[in-house]
Amino acid sequence: MRQQASTSNAKFGPATRGAQAAYIVGGLRSTLVFNVAISLSAVLIVALTQGFSPAIMGWLAATIVAAVIRAVAAYRLVRFNYIDTNPDFALRHMTIGALLSGLAWAALPFCVNDFTAVGKDAAICLIMVGIAAGSMIRGIGYSQLSMAFSVPILLSIIAWLSYQGGSHAIILALDVLGLLLVMVQSNRSAERVFVSNEVAKLEATALAESLEIANLDIQQKNSRLEVLANRDPITGLANRMHFNGRLLGDIARAKAIGGEVALLLIDLDRFKQINDTLGHSAGDAMLRAVGERLSATVRDDGLIARLGGDEFAIIVAGPNARWRCRDHAEALLQESLAPITFGSSQSVIALSMGLATFPDHASSADELLASADMALYNAKSKGRRQIREFDPGLKSLADRQRLVEQDLAAAIQAGGVETWFQPQIDLETGEIAGFEALIRWHHPQLGFVSPPEIVAAAQSLHLTETLTGHVATAVCQLLTRLPALDLAEATVALNVSPLEFAIYSVADMLEQVTTLHGINRARLEIEITEEAILDTDGAGEQLKQLETAGYKLAVDDFGMGHSSLAYLISLKVDRLKIDRSFAKGVAGSRANQDLIAALVGLGHALKLDIVVEGVETEEDAAVLEMLGCRIAQGYHFARPMPVEALIAWIARRAKSEVRRAVA
Repeated sequence: MRQQASTSNAKFGPATRGAQAAYIVGGLRSTLVFNVAISLSAVLIVALTQGFSPAIMGWLAATIVAAVIRAVAAYRLVRFNYIDTNPDFALRHMTIGALLSGLAWAALPFCVNDFTAVGKDAAICLIMVGIAAGSMIRGIGYSQLSMAFSVPILLSIIAWLSYQGGSHAIILALDVLGLLLVMVQSNRSAERVFVSNEVAKLEATALAESLEIANLDIQQKNSRLEVLANRDPITGLANRMHFNGRLLGDIARAKAIGGEVALLLIDLDRFKQINDTLGHSAGDAMLRAVGERLSATVRDDGLIARLGGDEFAIIVAGPNARWRCRDHAEALLQESLAPITFGSSQSVIALSMGLATFPDHASSADELLASADMALYNAKSKGRRQIREFDPGLKSLADRQRLVEQDLAAAIQAGGVETWFQPQIDLETGEIAGFEALIRWHHPQLGFVSPPEIVAAAQSLHLTETLTGHVATAVCQLLTRLPALDLAEATVALNVSPLEFAIYSVADMLEQVTTLHGINRARLEIEITEEAILDTDGAGEQLKQLETAGYKLAVDDFGMGHSSLAYLISLKVDRLKIDRSFAKGVAGSRANQDLIAALVGLGHALKLDIVVEGVETEEDAAVLEMLGCRIAQGYHFARPMPVEALIAWIARRAKSEVRRAVA
């Protein structure tokens, strides 16, 4: 406790001394007036017995001068704010003033002729003891000041009593000495109480101020937390949490009192390119600029939120919400044509938007969000930069996609996803030149699921490597059976999408599968699209590994993209597969014939085999052979079929050729 009190006193020392100085200054005026009045009364008492002597009048002048000096000093201390800024200085000067007055009073007996403390001048002694005692009582705030005034006076009386001698004088001297000691002790004790009270008040004030500051800080932090909880830090728009709460509230209100709630989801097309090429700071600047455009367009007619990434949302509630939201969407679509400036760059960001309304398209917030998301996905799939409104057909597509994704992993593991093969025929000899592996899946509820749906679902579920590995295993198993069918030189093609090279190591996966089955890698052909050979960062290194490992490389859908001849040569591509759109009806299309002839000439110049897909008629096959195409595949020759059906087809074809040879 003592240590705590000492710490508090040290902490509040200047403030406490300031309070002491203020207390003394506050009562100094009345003290000085009283001092001068008592001085006058003492002079009158002396004058009644001895008259007005020069000594006593000089003493009166000295006490008045001392009082004036103390008054002037106090005035200056207050005027120049020493009480607050330097309380120690103020206390020191006021103590000197008190000592000056005390010494003047102590000199009073010396100014009275034949002073007798226990005789005719006892009244003077009584006045001196009284004024000293009064000073002690009045000076409880600061004991040093009161003692500076009182102690000289009482010591003067004790000295005179001792000087005069006699039992009465000695007893009175001892009494005055005892009074002095008691008064000093009491004065110090009173000062400690005063200081303790001041410290307690200061602590209480400091605590109150601390609590007020803490409360203000808590309020500010709560305000900041509220902003952080409800606002997106980049755009200042509502964030997903605020958006979710608002959507739930608006739909609940619409259910209770009627009305519409429209939800518009907005996606920035190709925003990732800005982040990748110009950096995330440029991307953030772009997001802020888009947010400003949304706010300027919608204003107070709805809630605007950034849901994350490059996706925004607008909620419009009340009468005609659907049409109001549609108007905002069309205005935003028009605004998006103007370039956005950020830093030293400019860019035009296209918007894809999906619109859905409650209660027409959904019965809950989750359904409304899902419906708008389906409409947005439809807008992006239809070419972007457009608005799409939800319709029930999108729900059917979404349900189908959900079922496909839900059952794909189990179907791959159980063999429900099959690998079928379509033969490739040598147009000149009619012999089987190879096969292309194609995925097929007959879903128990949906029926046949298209290959693009299977691939998209695998990408969404991160099963791309599993799916391609599953097909590669079927390809290797077929390759191990081909020598027994007199097709040891035939190749089997495996399709690999450009995206796969960025997800996993295709080369490592194929090495594991082919090593396990012990096949000749020269018989396994890897079909890639033109985008893959142009993506030197994502696929270039792996394609080199595949080439070094001995796999054949084929470019699928050649002529549909922007292949570079330099890449075709540097990668040592073995085959070019001409897209089916050029082969279909080629017998009746001079333009397609010229184009295929040019591609065949390019292939011959680069020493590449040319494979034509989608051959469906005998006339088209004849024209393609005439144009110099060597290998073709299509329904004219055979449809894709499961491996066992393929083996049977090969056997039947072999028997048919034997019969024709015998005949």
